[in-house]
This record gives sequence, C-alpha cells and structure tokens, in this order.
Amino acid sequence: MPVTALDLGRSAFSEHRWGDALDCLARADAEGGLPPQDIEVAASVAMLLGKDSEGVAYLTRAHDEYLTVGDMAAAARCAAWLVLFLMDLGEPSRSSGWMSRAKHLVEELDEPTEAEGYLLIPSALGALYGGNPEASNELFGRALAVGERFHDKDLMALGQLGLGTASITLGFPDKGLEILDEVMVSVTAGEVSPIPSGIIYCAVIGSCRLAFDVQRAHEWTAALQRWCGDRPDMVMFSGQCQSHRAELFILHGAWDDAMAAVHIAQDRSRRGDPEAAWGAWYLQGEILRLKGRFDEASEAYAKAAETGFEALPGLALVLAGQQKVSQAQAMLRRAMSGSDPANRRRLLPAVVDVELAAGDLKAARAAVDELAAPVPETGRPLERALAAQAEAQVLLAEGNAAAALVASRKAWRLWYSLEAPYGAATCRVLTGRACSELGDPDSAAMEFEAAMAEFAELEAAPAVTEVLALSAGIGMAGDARNGSTRTAGDLTARDLTARELEVLRLVADGKANKSIARELFLSEKTVARHVSNILSKLSLPSRVAATRYAFEHHLAH
Repeated sequence: MPVTALDLGRSAFSEHRWGDALDCLARADAEGGLPPQDIEVAASVAMLLGKDSEGVAYLTRAHDEYLTVGDMAAAARCAAWLVLFLMDLGEPSRSSGWMSRAKHLVEELDEPTEAEGYLLIPSALGALYGGNPEASNELFGRALAVGERFHDKDLMALGQLGLGTASITLGFPDKGLEILDEVMVSVTAGEVSPIPSGIIYCAVIGSCRLAFDVQRAHEWTAALQRWCGDRPDMVMFSGQCQSHRAELFILHGAWDDAMAAVHIAQDRSRRGDPEAAWGAWYLQGEILRLKGRFDEASEAYAKAAETGFEALPGLALVLAGQQKVSQAQAMLRRAMSGSDPANRRRLLPAVVDVELAAGDLKAARAAVDELAAPVPETGRPLERALAAQAEAQVLLAEGNAAAALVASRKAWRLWYSLEAPYGAATCRVLTGRACSELGDPDSAAMEFEAAMAEFAELEAAPAVTEVLALSAGIGMAGDARNGSTRTAGDLTARDLTARELEVLRLVADGKANKSIARELFLSEKTVARHVSNILSKLSLPSRVAATRYAFEHHLAH
C-alpha cells in the first residue's frame, strides 16, 4: 500500500523528528482529517516545538473528537493536560475552566479512569509551591496509586516525581532522591512519553540542586543533554537544559561557558520554553554578581523575578555588596520565615554572609548551627563544604581562629574535590585570615596569594579587592614549595583520581580539552591541569602516550 502523510507523520514522531512529524500530520489533517489519537500526538509535537497556541488548539480538538466518538475517559485526560499546559502558559482562568470541565466528565463516568489521577496533579503542584508540601505529598501519592491501578506509565512517573520532590522539600533529601532515581529509570528506559519525560528530567535536576547533590546533578544534566541532542529541533525543555548546564559551569569556574549557555536558555525561553526563564536570568545575575557588576546583576535578577519567583539569595547578596546590608538582611529574614525546610537550607549560606556583614553574630551562629546540624560526614560534599565554610566564617567572627583554621581547611578540601575554584579560593582567604590571627603572616600571605590568583583568573573583582585589602601590611610570601618526596615515576594509574581517570578515558577517545570541558562541565583550564597531572603522575611525554597507556591498561572506553 502507498505510504501516506499520516504514516510518515507517525514514523517521524517515533524517530523524534518533531518538525517533520508536525508537517506530515498537518498535511494528513488537511487531506482527510486525523483520528483523535493522532490529533493528540500533533498537540504534543507542537508543544515540543514551542508552538504553544497550536498545541493547545490541537489538544482542544482531540478532546472534542474523543467526545464525539464517546471516549469520555480520553476526553477527560486531554482536559487534564490542558489544565497543566494553560497553568504553565500563565492562563489561570482558562486552566480553571478546563479543570471544571474535566471534573464534570469524570463525574459522569460509570467506571473510574486514569483521568482522575491526572486531575490530582495541578492541585498537588499548587500545594507544593504554595507552601504545603505535606498536602502535596498526599495528593501525589494518590495520583501514583491511580497510575498503578491503570498501568499508566506517564501518570505513575509524574506521581513518583511529585513524591520525591515533596520529600526533599519536607527536609528528607535521601528519601526523596531515592524515589527520583527510581522514576529516572523509567524515563531513561523510554517507558515514558516525551513531554512527561522532559518535565521529569528538568524537575529531578532542580531537586538535585535543592538537595546540594552535585554528583546526581552532573549525571542527570548529561543525560538531559543527550536526550535533547537526540531531538535537535525540540524547543521545549532545551532552554532548561542550558540553564542546568550553566549552573554546573558556574560551580566549576567556566563562567564564559556559563554565560553562553544562559544566553541560549534565554532565547529558548522566548521561543517556547518559558520554564527556562527564571534559571536563565537568575544565573546570569549570579555570574555578574560574582564579577562585581552589581547594577547589571540587579537587572538580571529583576528579569528572573518577572516569572513570579524571587531572585534569592542572589539579589540579597548584591544588596550586601552595595553596602545596603539592612535591606539585604530584612529580605532574607522575610524569605526564611516562609520557607520550607529545603529552601531554608538553600538560603542559609547567604544568611550567614549577610548577618555577619550586619554585625549580628548571634543570628549568624544560629544559621550556621541550622546548616551544619543535619549534615553527616558521609553526606553530599557540596552541603558539607557550605557548612564547613560557614562555620569557619562565624568562628573567625567569634575570635576562635584555631577552630576556624580547621574548618576552613576542611571546606577547602571539599571544594577542591568538587573542582569548584571560587569556593576553594574563598576558603583559602578564610585560612589566611586564621593564620594571620594566629601569628603566622607568611602562611597567611601564601594563602592570600593563591586565592588572589584564582579570583583574578575568574575575573571575580570583589573577591580580588577583598584579598588585596587583607594582604596589605602582611606582604606576599614566595612560591609555596612542594614537600612531597614521592616522584612521578613511582605513581601508577591507581594513583589517579576518579576525575583524572575520566579525563584520561576522554583523551583516549581522541577528544580535545575544549570538548572534554564541555562534556564534564569544567573550564578548559581545569581540564588542562588534569591532563598535566596525568602526564606527570604516569611519567608520560604526550597525549598520544597517554592514549596508548589507557588502551594498554584497559582504561579506555
């Protein structure tokens, strides 16, 4: 039989060629109409391409066609998705109207249907973001139960996503992350349809950020990047992917790459991925703040706030940098008073900075104790680094330089293990201050010198200014000497760190430093340092020799 436009559209959809799929389905629609199932597919494809109005129109038609053929359950499911889409597009009145219609359809059904579970999702989201995570947890649990009853993979995945997110919000990150790992299994296995998959990818990475879990954020951001790369004409979710990449680039000191990523995210948010807007503008504000461009940072934070979510803690830190400490203090105290446990922890490091700047040592100590109390020694390293750094800051303010020195060095080791140069350099400043107060100006000068070099490389102007002020009167020490007596020739692959092994494998794949940096969300400078360390440790003269070594020792992919 001849291949029809409908056949081509269905094939293109299965192959993730969204543009071709929509063109073919539209042609088939013009030639003889589409069955309601294919109208629903056209709606999904239009949404994925960023054509929101077209997607809503198709989904409305699918709802009407299902009513015509008497499939009330499918009509109710379409109505439930319209509720979610219109909420996301900032049309609450239309969303509310569709919610009423969907409820009436469900009430008219003789038998239960999976649509009942989908209708729980908007209420669960409202409770989650409205400050009632307990109610949200209960609603998502009910949605999951409905999905399991009807073997609806999409609904089950969305229910699990909600349960994991609610658990993290309630202050149980380990439980929540375990649930989210499980839902990601179904997504990465291809069991979930495209739009729920994209929602889950982006929400899970956001939850990793909220839980300070850098390792999971790396893993799932790389997976999302591959997923988006396999769908090159997709707009929906692609901007959010760029925002997540930018956040990792900022952590690892690749600020130029981060700025490039946020600009792409801003473009995608305008073209049909509105969920990317907050992260794209907030992260631009973060980069500009760290560079000392406070007025531009404030403008970026204002853009982020236009989405309805506050640009905190970044905006408060800008105000503190502009010597508007009382305003920053009031802003953070107000935000803290209404925050759930997870968001309180996200704000606490900034609270310590601002309360110390305001001279309220008691409030700073209370924030440090809250940040440090639930963090076990085997916990997530970013969380431990933030807690140890804040502890060092407050100990210095309390006059306990000896204890501050221990805490700052602990924090530095954690930041260094995370390959986070800004955080590591900040801790070297704290270490230098502690050494200075303990009567060791030479060690203090070396710490300040190392920190200033890193800050200068990052173009972090406010931090450079601070170190220069601290260094005045101490004098800079000479180059630090390496006291190790172990030679490079004594080392083997077992002495490489996990990151160095990862870089070695990518070198063996023939990838240049720039490509490796992008894949691992690192700066090229950091990758070059890893390559240099690998060659030194293994006594190898070149990348070619390193490649040969990797294959001979079965270290290559």
